[in-house]
Amino acid sequence: MSISKLPTEIHGFDLIACGGLPEGRVTLVAGSSGSAKTVFGAQFLAAGIMKRDEPGVFVTFEETPEDLRRNFGGLGWDIPSWEAQGRWAFVDVSPDPGEQPVFAGGYDLGALMARVQYAVKKVGAKRLVLDAIGAFFGQFPDQHTVRSELFRMTRALRSLGVTSLITAERGEEYGSVSRYGVEEFVSDNVIILRNVLDEEVRRRTLEILKFRGTDHLKGEWPFTIVPERGIVAIPLAALELKQKSSDVRISSGNADIDRMCGGGFFRDSIVLVSGATGTGKTLLSTEFIAGGARSGERSLLFAFEESREQLFRNAAGWGADFATLEAQGLLKVLCTYPESTTLEDTLILIKETVEEFQPDRIAVDSLSALERVAPVKSFREFVIGLTSAIKDKEVPALFTATTDSLLGGSSITEAHISTITDSIILLRYVELFGEIRRGMTVLKMRGSWHEKVIREFTIDGSGLHLGHPFRNVSGILSGMLSHAGSSPSNRIDDLFQDDPPPPPAH
Repeated sequence: MSISKLPTEIHGFDLIACGGLPEGRVTLVAGSSGSAKTVFGAQFLAAGIMKRDEPGVFVTFEETPEDLRRNFGGLGWDIPSWEAQGRWAFVDVSPDPGEQPVFAGGYDLGALMARVQYAVKKVGAKRLVLDAIGAFFGQFPDQHTVRSELFRMTRALRSLGVTSLITAERGEEYGSVSRYGVEEFVSDNVIILRNVLDEEVRRRTLEILKFRGTDHLKGEWPFTIVPERGIVAIPLAALELKQKSSDVRISSGNADIDRMCGGGFFRDSIVLVSGATGTGKTLLSTEFIAGGARSGERSLLFAFEESREQLFRNAAGWGADFATLEAQGLLKVLCTYPESTTLEDTLILIKETVEEFQPDRIAVDSLSALERVAPVKSFREFVIGLTSAIKDKEVPALFTATTDSLLGGSSITEAHISTITDSIILLRYVELFGEIRRGMTVLKMRGSWHEKVIREFTIDGSGLHLGHPFRNVSGILSGMLSHAGSSPSNRIDDLFQDDPPPPPAH
């Protein structure tokens, strides 16, 4: 017989749990200090009340109900109102101030379980949380007693007919699951929450260690805590490649680039523009937005390196009036420093803004700024989550990335995102006989013919202008230039020649 699951309604978690928690069973939630164990338990109850009209009971062994009401209020949960409605009940087992611990080997759980049973019946609870169980078992003299009493408790909880969560502390992020080393063995299910310090950045993850008799996704999954929402998990493994594909072309905002790309970008494409600082990446994103505005399309710009005033000034210098577009409702600009938050929070902010603004185009300038504030694994997960969210909306997006070398080479960002982008445009500096010039090539264009040459381009007050392709020059992309030709005059004559026309359309 299959085990039914109770949806927790915790954002993203039920996808990881393949439907929710096994119904009627006991789940241990173990984690270090600051890993959000109490928030997880409280949200399990709050989400049940708000989304499924299922009352709950919260048994607290450490914090007082007064403190919990105040803390949960910051997450938008009106606990006093739910208590008044008979939908939430506290069972307070927290120690009194100044109370000394009593070590009693023969402690009787009957009184505690009687209080819990009364609260469950009083509100008709479907969900039950026992928070900070370690504070309770600290009064027992040895591990054997702890295991025996915990086994009795879990058996009593199952008899109540509720789905229960027990939270417990653990001493380290990777090691024994719980403080006493026995909690995980008497629980039906075990969830581990972590708050790891990785490269000077705190990163919260959750892992389902075991679900007896039922399936779940394996591994660690990032999550964050959002005001007014609580825990939001990011189940990247649950993403599916079900996005539709479009053969409709849109303009890049520059007619010359459209020709290089075989007629423009596809409507659902993700475009990566990679180049050294100053090569024109922000200009391409500006033209991308301006091109959409000319067609009446709404654009959303996320900027992580330049301020709003600087972006608007630069756009005006290239003939794009961002202030007017914003006033007309055709543009929304969000500027923030990556260091001010985590990548998980940034991803959620982007997804929420996309849902709210419903743009026709999205530009992110630049991904490299986000990469510098996160570990490699976090950044890779962020990129996957971002591209999947945008693909689901079937809107075109343009990302920029900065290369480490001024004259060429690939960037770490480029390596992480290149395989999941539809098009890649490379911008490079080219040093020719003592003069610095700029070159552009379309490295990749899925499902379409595109030019294979590297063209020179210039930038002036009206934007970007493509010129002739470089000839008899190799090593531009790597930054290791070499020239062909017998004499300087021949080399100069051969540098710029028209490339052959594109093949005829079939």
